[in-house]
Amino acid sequence: MLENSSRGVWSLTANAKVLETVDSAEVVRVVRALDKQDAPRRRPHDETAREMSEEEGWKDKLSAVLTQKLDPAGFERLVQRILREFGFIHVEFTGRISDGGIDGKGIARIHGLMSFHVFFQCKRPKGSVAAGEVRDFRGAMVGRADKGLFITTGTFTPAAVKEAARDGAPPIDLVDGDELAEKLKELTLGVKTELVERVSIDTACFESP
Repeated sequence: MLENSSRGVWSLTANAKVLETVDSAEVVRVVRALDKQDAPRRRPHDETAREMSEEEGWKDKLSAVLTQKLDPAGFERLVQRILREFGFIHVEFTGRISDGGIDGKGIARIHGLMSFHVFFQCKRPKGSVAAGEVRDFRGAMVGRADKGLFITTGTFTPAAVKEAARDGAPPIDLVDGDELAEKLKELTLGVKTELVERVSIDTACFESP
């Protein structure tokens, strides 16, 4: 019915070309045989590992762009855009003026009813933000804002996360590099999501009723 040429191209044999009807059982048999031949080459585990690597890789590339290629002014504009997209009605950077580690301030509007004055700090380290930096930021904002927002392209140490949520202290929300990447992906700001077409054969459709 089918023959494989030296070039790896499957084609109908001479006998198959003159058939007037299609034997569905034969079609199923051939398709299943081809699946078995391709199975060792597909190696599902390797494909899954490759997909996971690609999933993690785009965040690494984005981090490199944000920390190495984007200048400070460009990063400020990017943060302003993100905050406005997520409900800030006013965003102002003051980081060029020494203000105890505060880089900017804004007003966040919640559901169009409540507003909060927020001070924020942005850092682009290669490593982690320590608890001391979160503590210093809180000290600079106490009595001047309702909330704090600390954004980093890196990560926060466990102690920094604990410090940000310390009972009895003004709350500070943390956004690390991973969450920042997800926000940019959600807003399609410099991050595009491509859908990959996957083709599979449903052999049940060829089986006789």
